[in-house]
Amino acid sequence: MKFKFLILTVFITCSVFAQEKLFTAEEIAINELIDGTLLTPNANSKSVLAIIIAGSGPTNRDGNQNFLKNNSLKKLAEGLSNQNIATFRYDKRIVKQIRKGKVDKNIMFDDFVTDAVSVLDYFKEKNRFSKIYIIGHSQGSLVGMLAAKDKADGFISLAGAGQTIDAVILEQVNKTAPMFSEDCKKVFNVLKQNKTTTDYPPALASMFDISLQPFMSNWIQYNPVEKIKELNMPILIINGTKDLQVSTEEATLLKEATPKAEIKIIENMNHILFTIAGDNLENSKSYNESFRELNPEVIESIVKFIN
Repeated sequence: MKFKFLILTVFITCSVFAQEKLFTAEEIAINELIDGTLLTPNANSKSVLAIIIAGSGPTNRDGNQNFLKNNSLKKLAEGLSNQNIATFRYDKRIVKQIRKGKVDKNIMFDDFVTDAVSVLDYFKEKNRFSKIYIIGHSQGSLVGMLAAKDKADGFISLAGAGQTIDAVILEQVNKTAPMFSEDCKKVFNVLKQNKTTTDYPPALASMFDISLQPFMSNWIQYNPVEKIKELNMPILIINGTKDLQVSTEEATLLKEATPKAEIKIIENMNHILFTIAGDNLENSKSYNESFRELNPEVIESIVKFIN
């Protein structure tokens, strides 16, 4: 009986240690628009900070949207903080607006850059960390490039595009609905002139709704391969071979623009940093499967780069 009790005690003790988190969480309001979570490693009070910027849509600090919960950015933050790197992740401003029922219909791409700069400036002024890195995921990659210039100590692009957004969308349309390629080109030609149009097929309404066009016009103005050249800092570019939204060719374009940058192509990793062994159906379903673990190579690559 004593032996069995000892085994049980050891098992419980090991379980407690296995679940122990090596960081402390703190909720921080950067300003009236931006709230986020700071994870600080318990073992290092002057550690490096990684600011994580989410991708497109009303994405919250954890990487989730209303009907898609995968916790990918939460897993990323906790994984890094367990490796002695502090992290700050925040809700995009539209998330807070949706919660309050007061959505600003005039939000522009530049507003997301303003928010990222505000976060970066906040922590630089606090002087709590030895260095500050920017990690931009998907759309957040371009936002991060623009915010990091002359301010951050390093930049990491996660599944970030190398082409302008119109070129990326056209590539996707050519693959999935080529009958609409010419219509898309016509709309983008108008948007590049900072104008709007209603001359497009009803099937493209969700993409080119008149209320979205000013935001798209603003976004199109920025070319990632040009902007990444302006960063005088260490750069890491990461992409996965199972990414349905941003191909590995996009990462190659960024690397070619900045030869000194490091690049890591992770086999079987998808857009939200999960490992996908199967087909596109499994890949798509994973966007709403929070039980999945991140591909371990993404954490390993970022930790190695920062250290």
